[in-house]
Amino acid sequence: MSERARYEAMLASPRCGAKTRQGTPCMSPVVLGKKRCRMHGGAKGSGAPKGNQNALKLGLYTKAWRAEKAEIRKQRREADKMFREGKKDRRARGVGSGTPG
Repeated sequence: MSERARYEAMLASPRCGAKTRQGTPCMSPVVLGKKRCRMHGGAKGSGAPKGNQNALKLGLYTKAWRAEKAEIRKQRREADKMFREGKKDRRARGVGSGTPG
């Protein structure tokens, strides 16, 4: 196969098409038997690990943390409600209104 034929075959090969940082499609040739190039997931061992351990970097999106945040919000709402009710009771009794009693 001549150099020109190899060059034309390379140009005719399917392209990756993954979105690059610039927003344009990747023009690298796909890995044989895959739909993406070696840089965008076509190579063996590429891509995110199973279970997406990358998202656990800070633990902000784990189920346990979301449940804990929901519990904190619930307790905060209850405390705010108790505080507001306590202020109403104090006003009704005239406590803390500034009048000597």
